Amino acid sequence: MDLAFLKVVDDIQVLRIQGATNIAIEGVNAFSLLGEHIDCASLEELFVKLEKAREVLSAARATEPALRNGLRFIMYNLRKKASSLQDARELIVSFSKDYVLLLKESKKKVISYGAHRIKDGSTIMTHCHSSLSTGIILEAHKQGKDINVFCTETRPLYQGRITAKELVLAGVPTTQVVDSAMRWVINSYNIDIIITGADAITSQGTVINKIGTRLLALAAKEMDIPFYSAINLLKYDPETSIGKLTEIEMREPSEIWKNPPEGLKFLNPAFETVSHDLIDGIISEGGVFAPSFIYFIIQEKYPFMIHEEIGMNSIN
Repeated sequence: MDLAFLKVVDDIQVLRIQGATNIAIEGVNAFSLLGEHIDCASLEELFVKLEKAREVLSAARATEPALRNGLRFIMYNLRKKASSLQDARELIVSFSKDYVLLLKESKKKVISYGAHRIKDGSTIMTHCHSSLSTGIILEAHKQGKDINVFCTETRPLYQGRITAKELVLAGVPTTQVVDSAMRWVINSYNIDIIITGADAITSQGTVINKIGTRLLALAAKEMDIPFYSAINLLKYDPETSIGKLTEIEMREPSEIWKNPPEGLKFLNPAFETVSHDLIDGIISEGGVFAPSFIYFIIQEKYPFMIHEEIGMNSIN
């Protein structure tokens, strides 16, 4: 397989490429470049090789449905519209660009809708780093709203520091706390709204996000504080609609402790689930809605996810 393509796969695996949107963009671009130049004698051979490449790229990270949906989008449209090998080579580049544009345009809508939820004078709390949740806060600040933010460090890789830095550089009053202080903050300060990002969402409206998010949602429920998940609907996991469970990625122990005492065991889950009953609303490009409506909204807005998954499942 092409070395440049495998380099992107490796970069995604070891977190040299981070963030669901960045991973999706880099992944579909590498996929289309491979399809444009890979050695094939027929359209059928191209599809076989693309499916193998799709499997490799999809397995790079367990919780990256935005990337896998990009590959679904490309393959779904290729099967519908490509009539020859040369035709497919040209179309794969076009469909890749279409998906990247879809990602960027939907992101703008999520940020716009989310900023409307933030009232002037609000104190906001967030967890980890998400370009969507951070973008929502920054947009509210740009609109002249007087806001304050609490954000967690997000151990063991401290992605919350990225959030804190972006907010402070934009002039947003920001306070950072260790992850285990999140309930204490909610109990001690007047938090008005909690907004986090999300790495995936299932057909039941369950959200998958950075470990610690469910703890924050539980604390929010205890104190009756509205909890929102900001997510691009291209992160929907269509495999969950046919009964599959979303895999939770386990990271290397060295992220927690580089030189631990011999014999010490580690568990380092990167993500956890937040059930729909803990979420007051999903902030998406399709608007703000209850998690239970997710499947119907996906059917209407992005039918390729449902049709391509069902079609591939019936073949298998």
